[in-house]
Order: sequence, then C-alpha cells, then structure tokens
Amino acid sequence: MVNSPEELATALEGTGYLADEGVATAAFLALRMRRPLFCEGEPGTGKTSLAVALARSLGLPLIRLQCHEGIDAAQALYEWDFPRQLLHLRALEAGSETLDVDAAEQSLYTQRFLLARPLLKALTESPCVLLVDEIDRADDEFEAFLLQLLDENAVTIPELGEVRAAEPPLVVLTSNRTREVHDALKRRCLYHWLAHPDLSREVAILRRRLPGVGERLATQIAVAVRRLRELELLKPPGVAESLDWAQALLALDRDELDVETAARTLGAVLKYTEDMERVRAKLDALLA
Repeated sequence: MVNSPEELATALEGTGYLADEGVATAAFLALRMRRPLFCEGEPGTGKTSLAVALARSLGLPLIRLQCHEGIDAAQALYEWDFPRQLLHLRALEAGSETLDVDAAEQSLYTQRFLLARPLLKALTESPCVLLVDEIDRADDEFEAFLLQLLDENAVTIPELGEVRAAEPPLVVLTSNRTREVHDALKRRCLYHWLAHPDLSREVAILRRRLPGVGERLATQIAVAVRRLRELELLKPPGVAESLDWAQALLALDRDELDVETAARTLGAVLKYTEDMERVRAKLDALLA
C-alpha cells in the first residue's frame, strides 16, 4: 500500500506513466478515501492510461466497462445465459416423468447460469480497479443506475439477492466532456481535470515509453504536437498520437523530424483529411 502521493507517482512511473503532482495526489486520495475518481479532459490526455497504470502499479486486476450510447444495466451488470438455461430445462424434462416446476425454476437462476458483466465482476472480484470509460457517451438513465453502485458498492439481483463487495473497488470514471455529466454522479467522486502535459513532461513521456527516441527527436515531436493543438483542428492530437508519430519515425529510421518526413507521416498524428490538408500547408512554420 502506498503511503503518499509521491510514492504513488513513483509506482506509476515504474509502469511508464509519468504523473504530475495533481494527478498523483488525486489518485492517492481516491485510494486512501475509497472514493471514485472522476477524470475529465480532452481525448488523449491519459485518462484511460491512468486507470491501467494504477492497476499495474498496485498489482490489482483491471476491469473495464466501455460506455457507449444505449448501454444498459444488462450489458454492464449481468445477464442470464438463456441458451444454457433452456438446455438445462430440456435435460430436466427428458430425465423426469414428473417435473417439479418450482424446483426446476429455482435451478435455472443460480450462479451457474449467471453471466457477470464488468460491474458485477468488480464487486465479486474486488480488490480491483474498475474503469468506467467515457461515461459521457452513456445516457442519463445509465448514470442514475451507477449511483447505487458508487454509493453502496452493492447491487441487487432479484433472483439471487444483494451482491456486495467485500472491499470497495478503486473506481476511475473518464469523460471527454462530449456532454455534461450530472452533478449527482460528480458529487460522489473526487474530480480531476487532465490537461495535455507541458513540453518537458511530454518529452519525458516519449523518451520513457520509447527508449529509442533521442532527445532531439522527442523535443521536435513534442514542440510540433503542441503547435498542432493550438490550431483549430477537428481532432487535436493527444499524447497517444505523439507516441504513434514517434514510433512511425523510428520505423523509418529517422532521428529528426523534417518537413518531408512530417508530410509522409501525418497519418500517425492526424485523423481527418481536412486537418491533414490544413497542416500540410503550414509544415514549414510548424517545424521551424
């Protein structure tokens, strides 16, 4: 168990995640206070990677729930394995001339036929890190459903009763802020906004994650990406795109970023043709 934000930052660094003081403190408090950590920020700022790094550094399993439009409790919590239940019922019918209907019904709703989804797994397998990724993509009803779990670390399955975590999981919720998440959910969490790293930290991230990248190339990439973020692009690049760009240049055996190479590898850092066309016209200034 870590005893300070500094110890946690060191543990995270051991996994390749370079956390600044704010991130390390927020994560440490979530761990110590047993409160969910709600991370907001632009795409690519390391919100999901933080949860992965926490799991690795703490030696805990990571259970991930990827949110999307229309996600419901069945997809997130549990489902009954209806095909296996049907086969079981047919086997009971075939093996008995006088089927006890009540006993047969009870035998259908047991752990044997329960398909645990991420939220139920987090409760039954805790201690663990539960990542609820991109909660802003889910709808209001799903947010409301999460409240009981965050409040009580328990859910109720009508056929089986209450399932409660012996130890609360460390919950990390992320949002790209495509919509505002309700205050009721935020109140139950510690909050942290993850911004893009400053220049020196981004250079350090590149060199830590990709040891083959030299200081000069890492600095050139970090400076260029920071300038790209200042443009009004459809999708400004995050740290993930910085790493992709560096990997692309390593694959081409480049040790510096020039205009020609940048033009050939823009697909590693930009994801829309409109952005690529706009940036190609400014590459000289971008790399100056």
